[in-house]
Amino acid sequence: MNYISIKEINSLSKWVKQAIKIKKNPLKNQSLGKNKTLGMLFFNPSLRTRLSTQKAALNLGMNVMVMNFTNEGWTLEFEDGAVMNSGASEHIKEAAEVVSQYCDIIAIRAFAGLVDKEKDYQETVISGFLKYATVPIVNMESAIRHPLQSLADAITMEEFKPRHKDKPKVVLSWAPHPKALPQAVANSFVEMMQLQKDMDFVITHPEGYELSPEITKDCKIEYDQNKAFENADFVYVKNWSNFNDYGKVTNSDPNWTVTAEKMALTNNGKFMHCLPVRRNVIVSDEVLDGENSIVIEQANNRTYSAQLVLQKILKKL
Repeated sequence: MNYISIKEINSLSKWVKQAIKIKKNPLKNQSLGKNKTLGMLFFNPSLRTRLSTQKAALNLGMNVMVMNFTNEGWTLEFEDGAVMNSGASEHIKEAAEVVSQYCDIIAIRAFAGLVDKEKDYQETVISGFLKYATVPIVNMESAIRHPLQSLADAITMEEFKPRHKDKPKVVLSWAPHPKALPQAVANSFVEMMQLQKDMDFVITHPEGYELSPEITKDCKIEYDQNKAFENADFVYVKNWSNFNDYGKVTNSDPNWTVTAEKMALTNNGKFMHCLPVRRNVIVSDEVLDGENSIVIEQANNRTYSAQLVLQKILKKL
């Protein structure tokens, strides 16, 4: 069993209920991972992903090994048949097979390069490990997906959704950022929302900032942010780089920053963000520090989304 995309979940509602149950007693299955090792490989920096996944593994009694390819280890080559006479020192074929001998599960984090859209959407790093590793692979964020985050988001919305409303309204809103950012969080959030049967979902962003049409198919798109926010129960805010002019910042309009005035349009809506967040660029201090901000609770649920995934894999080993 691998966990690469949230679309692999057979029943999101069941998984969410299981994660909430784990949250109530996180050490219940501490013997499950005894004498098992999680290898965490980072090709990009991390705070929440690293610490929450490591904590999840420890809650299950696992040993954990962490390696940062940003400043440790050899540069890897991922292309089959490559003539390795330049930068890369080791091929993914040997690396994945070797790490598989040391670890029972391999978790990988690798951002988009935001230069070559086709290459990013081929998921070079994750695909290489899936091809050559001999143990289960967990996606801790790849070029185009972040399924541990979106599972944590689903858990958080279940905990905070209004009980008096049959169909809560959820808005995914783009916001400005000084740098081009990957589309992974937004993509996985959309895929998670497509698994929800009882929520009204709207995506709002400036024209030209559409996500991949293969991912957002059948989703409602609203270019007027204020209109999208009306009566929303959850507002999930995230920047993503331009999909058409890939990896470029073509809009920095501060009018898309989420403010208290915009949140006032909602149905006392909860503010969500995956963190880290640039204050007073993505969202105002007033909103982020307000009583309806649930970003800290959302981050806490990262442990239980990871723990649920690891627990399911361990039970199949």
